[in-house]
Amino acid sequence: MPEITKAPRLETARLVLRAHRRDDFPDSAALWANPAVVRHITGKPSTSEESWSRLLRYAGLWSLLGFGYWLVEAKDDSRFIGEVGFADFQRDIVPSLEGRPEAGWVLSSSEHGKGYATEAVSRIVAWADSNIGADRTVCILDPQYGASINVARKAGYGDDAMATYRGQPTLVLSRPMR
Repeated sequence: MPEITKAPRLETARLVLRAHRRDDFPDSAALWANPAVVRHITGKPSTSEESWSRLLRYAGLWSLLGFGYWLVEAKDDSRFIGEVGFADFQRDIVPSLEGRPEAGWVLSSSEHGKGYATEAVSRIVAWADSNIGADRTVCILDPQYGASINVARKAGYGDDAMATYRGQPTLVLSRPMR
């Protein structure tokens, strides 16, 4: 696999996926501070400090792992849509995710229901098939969040397993690399 230290630019019919920049911080912080957005992810809005740490983590993922998160923007007007990518967060979860990059996605609430998540996640899993040396990728989801489960299924995730993460029931889905 090639050494990748920064998010490569990817495109879909309607989206551009690119590396985060410092000036993306206000949009990212607003995203993670929105209670409706984080309800099924962390359960609580992020502070500005937590969002800044997340933005720095995004950059570090690429340099240490060769994969990470992209900022998602609309191709037509460059508006902020959200963030998608892969990570290894060393989660204390059973079944273990060790050695399997974890896909994740989060979109601004104003962009929900437009098919952007499916479009972006499908693009990153296609990228992963050629660029990540793992046998499969995984994602963890709130089992009550049907919209996100539908996105995962459309991107090829299945093999359902239930887990407990941070005291909450968690759905673990996996997708073999192609």
